[in-house]
Formats: sequence, C-alpha cells, structure tokens
Amino acid sequence: MRTPTVMTLGMVFSPCGLLLNMVSTLAPGWRLASGFLDKPVDTVLYQGLWDMCLEQSSRERQCGQQDEWGYFTSEPVLAARGLMPTSLAVTGLGLLLATLGVRCWRDEPQFALAGLSGAVLFVAGLFSLIPVSWYTHFLGDREVLPGPASPVTLQVSYCLVLGYLGSCLLLLGGFSLALSFAPWCEERCRRRRKAPPAGPRRSSVSTVHVDWPEPALTPAIKYYSGGQHLPPPAERSAAAKPRVGFPMPRPQPRAYTNPVDVLDGEQDAGTASQSSSSHSTRPCHSSLPCDSDL
Repeated sequence: MRTPTVMTLGMVFSPCGLLLNMVSTLAPGWRLASGFLDKPVDTVLYQGLWDMCLEQSSRERQCGQQDEWGYFTSEPVLAARGLMPTSLAVTGLGLLLATLGVRCWRDEPQFALAGLSGAVLFVAGLFSLIPVSWYTHFLGDREVLPGPASPVTLQVSYCLVLGYLGSCLLLLGGFSLALSFAPWCEERCRRRRKAPPAGPRRSSVSTVHVDWPEPALTPAIKYYSGGQHLPPPAERSAAAKPRVGFPMPRPQPRAYTNPVDVLDGEQDAGTASQSSSSHSTRPCHSSLPCDSDL
C-alpha cells in the first residue's frame, strides 16, 4: 500500500527540524552585540551556548573570546546547554522508530510504532522550544543574561531563528506521525467487536427439532432424485435414512347395517323362520351389504 500522507509529512519535517536544531545548538549565534565604543564600528560579538566570536568586516572571525560578564553561568544558557542536546538525542530516537514503523520493508506500515515515534518527536520539539523561548524572553535583560553595558545593543541572532524553525518542524512532524494511532485504534476496536463472548450464550427459548417423515412421491419421480436414477426401495441398502416419527392410530372400519328389516311380518315355519329371524335381528359387522339388501 502507499505510505499515508501523515507519515510522509512526518518523515519530511522531522529530519529538517533535526538539522536546524543541530546548527542552532552548535553555532555561536544566539545573541548579537554591536556598537562597541572602544572597537571599530563594524565590530560585532556573537554569543552562543558554547563559545563567543568577535567578527569584523575587514578581518576573520576570532572565536574563543573571554567571558568577562559571566554569560555562560546564567540560567537560560545552562538550561539551553542541557535541553538542546537532549532534544537532538530524542529526535534521533524518534526518527529511528519512525523508520522502522513507517515502512521497514513491509507491505503495510506499523501504525502503532509510527504513532509512538510521532509522540517522541513531539516531545523532542518541546525540549528545543523551551530553551529557545526562555532565551528570547530575557534577551535584552543584562541581569539575567549578562552582556556588554550600554550603549552596546543586543539583538537576536540567526541561531534563535533556526531554533524556532527546527522546533516547529519537529512539533508538526511529530503530530503528523502521531495521527498514525487512528488506524491502529480503529483496528483494535473492530477486533473487540468481532471477538466472541466470554461464555456460551444460553438461549431463553427451548427449540425442539422434529424430523418429519418424507412425503410419498408419485411413481414417476419416486426413483429420480438429484439428476440420478435411484434403485427401487427393495434394492436399496439397509443403511438408508431411517424414518423418524410415531404411528398414528387408524380408525376401525365402519360396519354396514341395514336399518330396515325386510322380513318383518313373514311367518315361516321351521328352520326357515328361525333363520330369517336370526338374520333380521343379528347385526351385520361386514363392510359389505347384508344379504337382506340383496
């Protein structure tokens, strides 16, 4: 997949911020002092975190100037000496994590690791922004930041500008990479929703499955199923599907009785009379009509 835009912006802004902060930390150009009475008009003094350099237009820069005012022992300078290198180290760690998380020779980036690198780079930007802002706030205060007395003027030098730019780029790059947490959180939430419940869920309604017997088919389609001809039931194996169910009681066949006695009134003698009377009084329990109907 393509690298997301937020990751691309973070990988572009963060190295630029690292480079600018490195120049701001090492170069002696945090404050510019000019207008010395006992020196040529074009003489300027650059004050940094580790060194002070005197420069003239007609001569080369002379670094290693003595600190006559106690500039290096002031609190803003000492804080910047501690926080600026820390910011560089943390930025290097964040870029390493970003390199492993954004791609690291994989088909898809590791969103969690990329988001973590963004958080680290954002903290590195704060580490560099604090000393730069503190130094700028007390730039013209000679009691907090000692320097040459009046009428020497104190101005902002290029290292403070680079420090501000580098800190802002680190903050933007770290925030952009930290947005990689969004797909990671979304994926975790989706997995939680799809996860099965902790225990088996018991149904509140009891379900009874009844396998009703198959209906009788006509002879034309009884032995034809699924596109294949089946053998007659007698030739099928005994392992055929058993029929499940219970026999239903069948009603007894109703016997036919003649409600009219056709022999009523006849007086025959002997055996014929007894036989006819027995036929007339004895009910017929056969399903066929009685002989009196015939």
